[in-house]
Amino acid sequence: MSAGIVSYGAYIPIYRLSLSTLAQVWGGPAGSGEKAVANWDEDSLTMATEASIDCLTDINRESVDSLYFASTTPSYREKQTASIIAKVVDLRQDIITSDFADSLRGGTIALKTAMDAVNGGSARRSLVVAADCRVPPPNSGFERLLGDGAASLLLGNSDVAVEIEGDYIISSPFIDIWKRDEDTYIRIWEDRFCIELGYLEHLTEAVSGLFQKYNVGPKDFTKAVFYAYDARRHRELARSLGFSPTQVQDPLLTTVGNTGTASTLMMLVAALEESKPGDRILLAGYGDGADAFILRVTDQIEKVRERRGIKRHLASKMILPNYGRYLHFRNLMQWEARLEIENYSTLPMSWRDREWILSFKGGKCKHCGNIVFPPQRVCSWCQAKDEYELVRLSDKKGTLFSYSLDNLAVSPDPPTVISVVDLEGGGRFSSIMTDREPDKLSPDMEVEPTFRKIHEGRGIRNYFWKCRPIRA
Repeated sequence: MSAGIVSYGAYIPIYRLSLSTLAQVWGGPAGSGEKAVANWDEDSLTMATEASIDCLTDINRESVDSLYFASTTPSYREKQTASIIAKVVDLRQDIITSDFADSLRGGTIALKTAMDAVNGGSARRSLVVAADCRVPPPNSGFERLLGDGAASLLLGNSDVAVEIEGDYIISSPFIDIWKRDEDTYIRIWEDRFCIELGYLEHLTEAVSGLFQKYNVGPKDFTKAVFYAYDARRHRELARSLGFSPTQVQDPLLTTVGNTGTASTLMMLVAALEESKPGDRILLAGYGDGADAFILRVTDQIEKVRERRGIKRHLASKMILPNYGRYLHFRNLMQWEARLEIENYSTLPMSWRDREWILSFKGGKCKHCGNIVFPPQRVCSWCQAKDEYELVRLSDKKGTLFSYSLDNLAVSPDPPTVISVVDLEGGGRFSSIMTDREPDKLSPDMEVEPTFRKIHEGRGIRNYFWKCRPIRA
């Protein structure tokens, strides 16, 4: 069997910023809707990790042979993010990892690459994940439009839930949206030029080329999923391509926002959540050209429904109370000088302890079976020495054993909640709690691990596992 989609996953940050809040700050019409905003301890790497874990639910991680990460906002300019994600989600070391950066079409380009890898025999299964966390200029059209999120697809040639029947791809040097190393925010040329000669023309050419190549038309598709520049232009393109409103997938612009590289794949995940066996889906991405795919849903889709995906993440949210909180999350102002402890980073220590810092593995005693985190040479219960095996704890839920609130610690989201968590199956770890409402905390509440930024020191971004209340 040819390569197809075996599983899917997604991630949407729990925080939302209402467009009415932006209108209160800057004036003008409020409009309707909201956009997803990454917490201060989130970025494209942490969101990609969340989407990947969602996608790999009930999947043997040993079967994954490659991981491709797409983003215009990677953690480093000269350091692969895909290799970090692979370690965090506990994939094998002998796999291929690669970043697809600098293009909004990176997600669908990575999809094509993964498809070719599986069809060519260099990978049994290939994980594709796209995430973006772009910071828009304040009081701009982009501030109302851009949101944060991630999506992930697992490709393989067995247990295929979505067959890939064909594709058509074009490349173009066209420049409409860009960002240089020295730029704080993304740049854009005149609106009409970008829309007419870029977005509309390139996507029309790719989709029309697909129709002609495979002798299909709009009537042959149950759903059309294609990149949305904005809501008005998305509707305009759908009409020009001959699709009815009922065929067009919601671009999520009023609930999540335009998530850049992740946008098209997130829309696809939303479409797959509602799809039925036999449905045919058009998928089209845009940026530096365009690409289009023909997808057909199989009976296997019923076996991958248990994902948080888009629907459950949309239903689980907290509204930012004011614009000031958003400014703190994005660090968009010069704040009052306060006495702070200088953050420290050491690469030798991080490398030595990567199994528990990144992969969140504890030590399980081979004699008494108790689990200790971090792993210790000597068992705390039976004192057996160097008799333990590493076990993954990142997919274990837990209960809050105890917690304290620190209102004096410097944080963009005070108070700092220091917690001690007992994990199911054994193991206890201490961490900071994130994505929480301090007045709703209680002992024994259910929590789950989540991979987040801790701090940055000496130019190094440090990550570790925090806990959060379980999202529905």
